[in-house]
Amino acid sequence: MIRHLVPAVLLLSLSACTSATTPPHPQARPFAAAPSAAASVDAALARAAAANKRVILMFGLDACHDSRGLAGWFETPRFAAMLEPRYEIVWIDVGADRTLNADLAARFGVAPIVGTPTVVITDAKGTPLNLTDAPGWRNAASRSEDDIFDYFEKWGTAND
Repeated sequence: MIRHLVPAVLLLSLSACTSATTPPHPQARPFAAAPSAAASVDAALARAAAANKRVILMFGLDACHDSRGLAGWFETPRFAAMLEPRYEIVWIDVGADRTLNADLAARFGVAPIVGTPTVVITDAKGTPLNLTDAPGWRNAASRSEDDIFDYFEKWGTAND
């Protein structure tokens, strides 16, 4: 009888640990539901010009762990409070083969998309500011919350 209880108790204790922990990174899926990317980019640039903000163009896809992870951080209260007054954010779905919205990637100097997410920060006129770093976000889920926060906080000062 006790032999049969040991696996059950062990299983219950493991499931309790699993349910009590939270994932190390929040996740979101904003890409597939994104409206027309080109129109969204143009509208974001117009809003950025009117409000003296910068624009974050997030080239990614919902099937990508790193894209979902970075998007998840952006939805947390800490990030939202920092991002909202500084940036307009556009979620651009690149599709599984990374060719969807390739025209926008080319327009902003990151074609072809080699990894997701690719993050382009522009001034309000649409001039890319971080092309050297843009493709490097394909490891976003392994970056720390503070490193991600500091990066976008640093770029978010618009003096354009």
